[in-house]
Amino acid sequence: MGDITAEPMHSGKSGLGKSPEHNEGSSSSPYSVLMSVYAKEQSSYLRESLTSMLTQTMAPDQIVVVEDGPLTTQLTATIKGFQKQYPDIFTIVPLSQNSGLGTALAQGILACRNEIVVRMDSDDYSFPQRVQKEIAAMERQQLDIVGSQIVEFIDSPDTPVSESNLPCKQEDITAYSKRRNPFRHPSVAFRKTKVLLAGNYSKEYLYFEDWDLFNRMLAADCRAANIDEPLVAMRVSSNFYERRGGLAYIGHIWKFKYAQYRKGYFTFFQFIATVAPHIAVCILPNGVRSLIYAKLLRKGVHR
Repeated sequence: MGDITAEPMHSGKSGLGKSPEHNEGSSSSPYSVLMSVYAKEQSSYLRESLTSMLTQTMAPDQIVVVEDGPLTTQLTATIKGFQKQYPDIFTIVPLSQNSGLGTALAQGILACRNEIVVRMDSDDYSFPQRVQKEIAAMERQQLDIVGSQIVEFIDSPDTPVSESNLPCKQEDITAYSKRRNPFRHPSVAFRKTKVLLAGNYSKEYLYFEDWDLFNRMLAADCRAANIDEPLVAMRVSSNFYERRGGLAYIGHIWKFKYAQYRKGYFTFFQFIATVAPHIAVCILPNGVRSLIYAKLLRKGVHR
């Protein structure tokens, strides 16, 4: 596992003052960043997320921001500010109404002008060498999709509260995908043509849009890997785990996983083995569920 303290988490954050084409180590493989934003997000988080992408050691050729429905004044101003400063980089895709992450990303990927697409969420933070390492792995191993380990944080990326422990090799990723999501969505880079060949993002499975796509890509024999190093810090709010409980969420779990079984991606045993514990965790009190996610399903971070 990589040393998460080896590089300052906020290095390069002052880079808004210079154009990203001046960043050291500009990519010989141009890539597009794909992000979706909706009204309930915070402009300060969005600014930090976009800045972390603009200050990558391999600069982005394009950043596609899908506005998933009308935004707040603050979010709109933040996006317009970046677009004014980097008019050749930012592509804005406005949707007239909030349609959900699957629909937003399906539209956004069509606006990406490069074969390599790097996902990013609007409230997370990418370490400076994230894209450089992911594209190097894609080229070296001829990968179609690559992700990484991540750390989770509440207040600051400098103080992570947990770390993922995802499989890294193709066969392990495929086996893991029968039980749990084998990638952390905002850490992923993939090839646009492979995403489209697999059917693009779907709006059918709320909360599981990414796992659904990843399973379809794996079923289509896409070459996959995770880098065994945290390259993205994911923000988790105090109610993050609360949203992963309740009857409504159980309904979404059942819909997605039963569809996987019907399509033949899960065997019946795998379906039962994955859906039963997931539902059990959902019906637990939020405090217990938070403990299970943070302590049992994640690695602790010792600093």
